[in-house]
Amino acid sequence: MSMKVEKLEKNMAKLTIEVEAEKFTAAITKAYNKNKGKMSVPGFRKGKVPQAMIEKMYGPEVFYEDAANFVIPDAYAEEIDKEKDLEIVSRPKIEVVQAEKGKDFIFTAEVALKPEVELGKYKGVKIDKIETEVTDEDIDKEIKREQEANARTISVTDRPVKDGDTAVIDFEGFKDGVAFEGGKGENYPLVIGSGSFIPGFEEQLIGKNTGDETEVKVTFPEDYNAKDLAGADAVFKVKINEIKEKELPELDDEFAAEVSEFDTMAEYREDVKKNLAEKKEKEAKEKKEDAVIEAIIKDSKMEIPEAMIDTTCENMVNDYARRLQSQGLSLEQYFMFTGLDLEKFKEQMRPGAEKRIQSRLVLEAIVKAENFDVTEEEYEKELDRIAEESKMEKDKLKEYIGDDEYGKSQITDDLKIQKAIDLVVENAKEK
Repeated sequence: MSMKVEKLEKNMAKLTIEVEAEKFTAAITKAYNKNKGKMSVPGFRKGKVPQAMIEKMYGPEVFYEDAANFVIPDAYAEEIDKEKDLEIVSRPKIEVVQAEKGKDFIFTAEVALKPEVELGKYKGVKIDKIETEVTDEDIDKEIKREQEANARTISVTDRPVKDGDTAVIDFEGFKDGVAFEGGKGENYPLVIGSGSFIPGFEEQLIGKNTGDETEVKVTFPEDYNAKDLAGADAVFKVKINEIKEKELPELDDEFAAEVSEFDTMAEYREDVKKNLAEKKEKEAKEKKEDAVIEAIIKDSKMEIPEAMIDTTCENMVNDYARRLQSQGLSLEQYFMFTGLDLEKFKEQMRPGAEKRIQSRLVLEAIVKAENFDVTEEEYEKELDRIAEESKMEKDKLKEYIGDDEYGKSQITDDLKIQKAIDLVVENAKEK
């Protein structure tokens, strides 16, 4: 087996991998064994048709696709593992060049390579001062938020719908007089002013009373995910079943005692102020880090391959899907509620993906420039932190990592990156 590396423009590379004919022949036999039970030939029982007979009837290429799928992953991984200096940062784009029984199997893999960074100024970077003072307005806003969270929802029967109410509605949508799929709902609690429905829908319910039946006319956005509705006019038949409003509790000592460990509003306000100060300090630290790294990125040069951004976008989408799943929601349901589709969602992720890549690349370049390393003591301390956060025994964590160099290097690499962050933030100057 062999691999030839051809460097392309914009940090891309084309890898041509050749696999011995014997291995491809063995993979064809493996593909035959996988599929023989599905193939019927007159005079033979299912699963008992000889390989040669099937190849004669359907052509030898009948097993090539499955055979290629058996060969490619292992061959690619094996050859990449040999090339220690080849830093691949994207999923491979595979193309089969030669697949023929008795001949070497040849395929290409187009990949993105980690870009070189021409590092700009990273010490003494100037950034805008970040305000951390807690104002009375901040305290009032936080207490108002807590008041809203503790509000009771009550039914209203003596007035029409107003902004901020929850209207419990039945609705059905029609385009050109015909009901469309997904446009019907019953007893749906719609918060007026939330912007959760099509633009213009919620406003048309203001002034309507419980029991009213009305028609709501809307135009779907041009970029709506259902192509047959994008930009289309529609009419929704709506019935107001119930109107609900929030009843806010009084902001008094009784409220303070209910939502906190304090007996008076004065004590509660002081505690809110203290918590907000801690929160603002933490946020300021994060904003300062972001501002410093952003300034370093602007003063540095790098050419990021599109395939690297695409792969990072896909990873971010998968991470988001896992978080949704933990909340009992699928990505498909999320798209239905938001009007997005996978391509639009990836496009939304793209700026964040590019920023994530740029940040990591400049920080890795700083690690290299400063020759940062991690001591055994620092590594052990980090394991203590991870074990505590994950509520896992340290010995179990070590057992989980085992002798996996990749697992260890992930931890040590992150520690080096943190050293780089600490260095540039400590040396930053506020204007």
